[in-house]
Amino acid sequence: MSPELPSSLLREGLVLLGTVGAPMFAAALAVGLLVGVLQAATQINDPATGFLPRALAAALVVWVAGPWMAERLSGFLASSIARMSGHGG
Repeated sequence: MSPELPSSLLREGLVLLGTVGAPMFAAALAVGLLVGVLQAATQINDPATGFLPRALAAALVVWVAGPWMAERLSGFLASSIARMSGHGG
């Protein structure tokens, strides 16, 4: 294992985390913004009305994009193990 391997794996892992997590966070952000505007307009400030739509949006994104996310994460894990053992790149 080369000395720069841990830092390159960390960098690649953080980029992958941002790539895989971005759709879920973007959906939660968009729904949260919409719910916030509706709460401000209607003056309904129940915490459940803010949390549940965001949670459902994130769950929907995971349901739709879950196979893609799992494929990316498992591919990174397999390549990381291969690189650490010295059998690939």
